Amino acid sequence: MKTVIAITALLTAAAAIAQPSPTADPRFTRPGWEIGAQAADYRYEEPEIAKLTGSRAGVVGAYTYTDQTHVFSKLEARISYGRLKYEGSGTMNNVPDWIAEVRVLAGKDLPATDSLAFSPYLGFGYRFLFDDLRGYSDTGAAGYRRYSNYLYVPLGVTLRFRAGSQWTIAPNAEYDYFVHGTQKSMLSDIGVAGVGDVTNEQTVGYGYRGNLMFENAHWAFGPWLHYWKIKNSDVSCTTLFCGIEPENWTREWGAELRYRF
Repeated sequence: MKTVIAITALLTAAAAIAQPSPTADPRFTRPGWEIGAQAADYRYEEPEIAKLTGSRAGVVGAYTYTDQTHVFSKLEARISYGRLKYEGSGTMNNVPDWIAEVRVLAGKDLPATDSLAFSPYLGFGYRFLFDDLRGYSDTGAAGYRRYSNYLYVPLGVTLRFRAGSQWTIAPNAEYDYFVHGTQKSMLSDIGVAGVGDVTNEQTVGYGYRGNLMFENAHWAFGPWLHYWKIKNSDVSCTTLFCGIEPENWTREWGAELRYRF
């Protein structure tokens, strides 16, 4: 987390003193601010153990700096919220679930033809998730709070095709190299003597994401997909209990609308 804060601070400071490139070529990454909204369908599953499903809504924001050589750097963030359905040791509805994510990216626009450019990039990302299962399922099983932290390295490319004089079609594909995960399960919420909170470390997993955006000078919109698959964590023990974070996968897909200024 300290690494993410340091990188974010450096990028923000650089953006504040730099002047963005005046280029308006729609094949290239646009400099400036973006703000938008997204809606999504969400599914988290621990196979044969439990799942959380439902709809989400969120806000997104970004700042992009470009220079005269078409090198770009970008700071982006999002916050998403849903009230989900839990199915596992019984059923529970309206489970509060938050996701917050911040990423720093850097890359370069590479023109291929008069109507097409490639924009490969590399970066660093942090994803935080919190869900609150406190209470009881319909079978009387007690739930608990859960905090999830992922550190990862995104590696991706965006293509931009001219579509007339004002619009650009911009598909994007990205692989997310999973660096490390930490899961804190507040098992003390259950209220069983000898069962305390546990923190598990995750080291094996991967993610990918993609979108298809339609862009003009001020607007961008289109569908998107995020996916994670994470293997079993290590084993963490308290006085009378040992547990792991089971293998799991997460899928989000939805639509997004952004305004650029």
